[in-house]
Amino acid sequence: MHRFLLSCLFLLVGTVLPAQENFSSALPIIVINTDGAEIVDEPKIMARMGVIDNGAGQRNELTDGFNAYDGFIGIEGRGSTSQTVFPKIGYGLETRFVDTTDNQVELFGFPIEEDFVLNGPYSDKSLIRNALAYHLASKIMPWAPRVQMVEVVINGDYRGVYLFTEKIKRDRNRVDIKKLSEEDVSGNELTGGYILKLDKFTGEDPSFPVLFESNFNADTEAEQTIRFLYHYPKPANINGQQRNYIENWMHNFEETLAGDGFLDPDDGYRQYVDLESFVDFLLINEISRNVDGYRLSTYLYKERDNNGGKLHMGPVWDFNLAFGNADYCGGGAAQGWGYNFGINCPNDFWQLPFWWDRLREDPDFVAMIGDRWRTMREGEFSDERLNETIDSLVAVLDDAPQRNFARWPVIGERIWPNLFVGATYGAEVDYLKRWVEDRTSWMDGAIWNLTPVEQLLPAMPLSLQPNPTDGRLRILSDITGELFSVRVYDTYGRLMYSGDRLAPGVSIDLGAFASGVYLLQARKADGEVVTARVVKR
Repeated sequence: MHRFLLSCLFLLVGTVLPAQENFSSALPIIVINTDGAEIVDEPKIMARMGVIDNGAGQRNELTDGFNAYDGFIGIEGRGSTSQTVFPKIGYGLETRFVDTTDNQVELFGFPIEEDFVLNGPYSDKSLIRNALAYHLASKIMPWAPRVQMVEVVINGDYRGVYLFTEKIKRDRNRVDIKKLSEEDVSGNELTGGYILKLDKFTGEDPSFPVLFESNFNADTEAEQTIRFLYHYPKPANINGQQRNYIENWMHNFEETLAGDGFLDPDDGYRQYVDLESFVDFLLINEISRNVDGYRLSTYLYKERDNNGGKLHMGPVWDFNLAFGNADYCGGGAAQGWGYNFGINCPNDFWQLPFWWDRLREDPDFVAMIGDRWRTMREGEFSDERLNETIDSLVAVLDDAPQRNFARWPVIGERIWPNLFVGATYGAEVDYLKRWVEDRTSWMDGAIWNLTPVEQLLPAMPLSLQPNPTDGRLRILSDITGELFSVRVYDTYGRLMYSGDRLAPGVSIDLGAFASGVYLLQARKADGEVVTARVVKR
């Protein structure tokens, strides 16, 4: 009876909303009405949603009729940090029929589904970091969440710019693995598919076992426990046989990776993993220097044995604090590797598995990283394409940032954990572009930490004399008159020396450097780069 009355109420309410000043947007407009009910973390409450989308190149007016969707949804608050720290929160929603059953729909050209996420950038004042990361990931991974930028009004309250995106779930158009039923308790059917994640426990139902622990602690003094959470099947749905299977399988994988014979071509760790997915996952988290990478919002999935049965890293998720937008644990630095989180922040509760250090002991893995990076830098990850992507994402927003920052006046103010605070929206975008250029430039040189140096072919003639050196190092070039900028980094990615507009034949002083190996990176005015090792005696 309660459900029937609730349904009748919403049918009567329809698209009637509290008063809201009209506006016109180049983005689709999502209008949500909860009839005054509060949106909580859990459970989802019944609401109505209308979508105004007049098509590409057309303006959308708040007073226009709902033409892309006009129906029911279940909606809840979403996000661990955002719900407790930021006033602009994210939402999880599912499209529903009036009787609350799932209503699969096609929205914004996404494949038909019912589960979606509204991500509300707040500390990310560019508004596009997640969209940028998902776009880049879509170029090298089987699937990354599709994104549509929108403006949102809830109960007559303008809430600003949001990313309407796909939720990570098992689906043939998302994470394409076999469906597990309760009856799949033996044989090939038991072996997949599974989705696990490394994440905080926010939103997990304590009524069911939600995780299992690794047998290997973090490689830090505190030796923090590593925990894998069940994502699919959900904790409420996964049965005992399935829990035992995936836990034991993961334990066997980690034991093999940690073992002396981990490089054995037949019995080593390769039998467990899709190595290409590990390479691509690393590159997306490193190009963005994602401070949460490898340890939070980190998903992995295992296919059924007759589909290969291997463990894949991904899909990727949550980059609001990436691309230079975190002032802690080295997250904002354009230099240094994100996988060294345990070195940068050894006391943080949430650490990453030992896998990434161990994998870099495999020459084939590091060679794959170098090859993949250089290939992507010739295409989607080139400076030109990256700038074009950022510009195109900003262009799509049109004048929406003005309304967003009128509603949330954070421009010019530090919002945790901003490393940079721009005086204008344009300054925030310029900072993002500069940071990405600095990051990729550093990675061009520092990839030698992962890849044998002989595989890095110089883009311009360069020699260093003497090398090894006791202090003074002369930089020579066969290109007469060319000027260079020079950066020298240590093996942790820390900038040790910088100089601009240096002429060939110039000497730099490394006398104060400790003995060891360093990376010298020289860049010509036209952008050509060469890197070389320097040995300081």
